This record gives sequence, structure tokens and C-alpha cells, in this order.
Amino acid sequence: MLLLPGLVCDAEVWASQQAALGGGREVVVAHWGALDSIARMARHLLDTVAAPRFALAGHSMGGRVALEVVRQAPERVLGLALLDSGTAPLAAGAPGEAERQGRQALVALAQRDGMEAMARQWAPPMVHPAVVGSALFERVVAMVARHPAHIFQAQIQALLNRPDGAPVLQQLQCPLLLLCGRQDGWSPPERHQAMQALVPGAVLTLVDDCGHMSPMEQPQAVTSALARWLEQCDGRA
Repeated sequence: MLLLPGLVCDAEVWASQQAALGGGREVVVAHWGALDSIARMARHLLDTVAAPRFALAGHSMGGRVALEVVRQAPERVLGLALLDSGTAPLAAGAPGEAERQGRQALVALAQRDGMEAMARQWAPPMVHPAVVGSALFERVVAMVARHPAHIFQAQIQALLNRPDGAPVLQQLQCPLLLLCGRQDGWSPPERHQAMQALVPGAVLTLVDDCGHMSPMEQPQAVTSALARWLEQCDGRA
């Protein structure tokens, strides 16, 4: 099983799931370093993972990479899980330019004041309001702050040039789990409902009292949903 973290996240985001689901299988968390392209992230994964076939779960930006893995090597993917993610490329016109400017402003903040300062501005909208200021919130900030600013810049570049993932979903031939925090303001439930409509048989799980960082915010609910999905994947191994 491969677990793909999101923007400037690492194995910490998947810690609970890796521990809970690793009993009878190898569970590997990917890392991207300073790769600045979704396609190159996917190719790096395909080139470095020895297992010929695997179940693939991606959170946030990791979901974008997971879709690209399916695009490049569908025969290797036993099942796909997308958590708090999406398929759309950068929007045209003013909406896309607004996203570009917002992301680049965060890069400039990280370069000027450091990654922790950036994380403390970036993280509050990413979690349920009740999480802000908690020990869990500090874990999120510390995880992001571990990454140097040049890696953040590279991954932002990858996101700004992300491909359209909808055609991949429309041709998907493996079990699909879609999961989203009900209070995810960045990748909201409506986005996941639209993805579900593209794939007959896709399972959509909405997690209560949860923002964008679902594997950390509600680890038991996420682990349970992944365990059920893995049963489907194992049937195809």
C-alpha cells in the first residue's frame, strides 16, 4: 500500500494509518523532495517502488499525484483512494490568477520569514476550527515547518501546473474511495460528490467534525474507511 502526502506534508500525516494498516502488508509513505512537477512525482514513485502492483491512497496534492500514477501506469494500481483532493487544473482567467497570486504570496512569506511563519498563516483554514491552537494544530505546523522554503516553492510550482485528472477518473478500472472532511473548506464535499459522479460504484465517505487534514484530524474514521476499501483492493491482487 502506498500513501501519498500532500503539500509540504510527510509521513506524519499518515502516521495513524501506517501503524494501523501495516499488520499484514507493507505500507510505504512517499516523499517528493524538490520535484516541481506532478508528472515527475508520479514517475519517481513508479521508478522507485519495487512492488509490481499496489493500492494507492493520496491526500490533497498526493491525490493529484495518485491520479497521475494511474494515468501513467494503470496496470499497477489495485485501487485508488483520494482524500480531500480534486481533479481540476488551474482555472482560467481571474480565478486562476487569484490562486496563483495567493500561493506565490505564501512562498514569498516562507522565503522572507521562514516556513514556520508561513505554516501558522496557512494551517488555520486547513483544519476544523476546533483544532486551531490545539496540540494537533502544533503537529501540523511542525510538520510543514520541517520543509525548507525551496521545497515548498517547487511543490507550489507543481500544483500551479497540475493536469486535469477528470479523464483519469472517467476511465478508472479499479475500486475508488473518495473521502472528505465535512468542514473541509479547501477541497469541500461538493467537489468529491462531483468526482463520485464520474465513476460508477465509487464510494464517498464524508467525515464529521473534520477539515482538510482528515488523516490527522479523524484518524480512526479515515483508517476504517481505508480498511474497507483495502478489502476490495485485495480481491483484485
